[in-house]
Amino acid sequence: MLRAAAVAESAGVPSTSLVCEGFVGQAGTTSVGLGYPNLAVSMVPGHVDTQSVEELKQNVLEVTLQSVIDNLTTDPEAAAAIKEPEPLDIVFEGTFEEVNRLYYENGWSDGLPIVPPTEAKVQDFLDFTERDPHEVIGTILPDNRSSTPWNVAVNGAMAGCRPEYMPVLMALAEAMADPEYGVEHSGNTPGAETLITINGPIIKQLGFNYEQGAMRDGFLPNSSIGRFWRLYLRNVAGFLLHQNDKGTYGNTWRVVLAENEDAVAKCGWEPSSVDMGFDAGDNTVTIARYTGGDVIVSVFGNEAKQMLPYLADGVLKQNGWQLSFTLGIATGTLKPLLLLSPILAETIAKSGYSKADVRQYLYDHARLPAWKFEQYLGEFTNLVPGRRTLQDMVNLGKAPVQFAESDDPDRLVPIVCSPDDFMIVVTGDPMRTNAYTFAHNGMLGYPVAKKIALPDGWDAKLRAAKAF
Repeated sequence: MLRAAAVAESAGVPSTSLVCEGFVGQAGTTSVGLGYPNLAVSMVPGHVDTQSVEELKQNVLEVTLQSVIDNLTTDPEAAAAIKEPEPLDIVFEGTFEEVNRLYYENGWSDGLPIVPPTEAKVQDFLDFTERDPHEVIGTILPDNRSSTPWNVAVNGAMAGCRPEYMPVLMALAEAMADPEYGVEHSGNTPGAETLITINGPIIKQLGFNYEQGAMRDGFLPNSSIGRFWRLYLRNVAGFLLHQNDKGTYGNTWRVVLAENEDAVAKCGWEPSSVDMGFDAGDNTVTIARYTGGDVIVSVFGNEAKQMLPYLADGVLKQNGWQLSFTLGIATGTLKPLLLLSPILAETIAKSGYSKADVRQYLYDHARLPAWKFEQYLGEFTNLVPGRRTLQDMVNLGKAPVQFAESDDPDRLVPIVCSPDDFMIVVTGDPMRTNAYTFAHNGMLGYPVAKKIALPDGWDAKLRAAKAF
């Protein structure tokens, strides 16, 4: 609504946006990023999903209507200009404790101590990229700030990264700026959090953990680069709690997930980076936002046909309202993720299953009754207004034909539109028979991958960096 209002205002047409009470603060901060800091909003008290028709009517007539009239007939108050420091400005000098207090009080940190980004430290990071420090990588929403190597280096230093991680950080900034990913949705109410997956020789070169405890903090590259992502969302994109980060509960940042490419090769499979369009052996990062996940414990069996039913059951159980990204909010954008420990992947592969075969199995067996699918879309959530059946959606061209193979409400339907929508990564403790599955946030954090560009003289620079 606010983006539409900004377009209207730019054309000289007065506007006002109807905003539920809990989103008024977010509307204000989002308006700044749209270039209209005094964009008019009209509050609707409470939340419309919990009100009866009569309650909503009363609230709109008694509160919202007059605000709409006022906003469309009077000029808004002039907005105060806020000048931000230039990239090279020195904003403070002091002790470690004083710097951290300044950063915390200004909302520049995540509440944990940061490494002060001195000019010398930032330059150490810039030595690991060929790009000009102030070159614009892209524009990051919602605040419409420019992503540059300079501010990437600043936030990397703050997060505790080492300078040689800079090529990875640059690729992540490019991925964040990619419109297909949808960074502007990073503050939406489900509180989904980004998972970064890394592939290629750089995993071993930088010392990422890809074995036991693969998603646990404790390894510097996995932990600090994961923290960088959240700091960059805060300091460049502009997502701040109680403002335009409206996650109802939220998650903290996730450590980087590194794939065990040795195990992948042993299976005769391709790494997940190939699934994203790159060549095996390329250094890449893949980002996607997930609402949550769960471990699938003690997968039993010595062949695929014993293991796969339990895996399909685990993937199915992790998805509920997210099905609105399969059909509804953005058809075909749900991309569930399944992590397989190496021993599981190897056992499945020994049964003659390719990764494509595993995806096909999940597509065929991670299914639920049509009536339950419809409940998630309309009755439970109101995410697809009108309480349409799957048959209705197929008839309207909003769903693939396989969702209406009959009119039997008990027929089983898939949770995604295509087998290729399932993402699979091999990682974790090599000798544990556990898996892990994530529920995806659809188009509000769609999977995007970028190649990591290494600087000239990478090997020599890396050796020099490791010497300190």
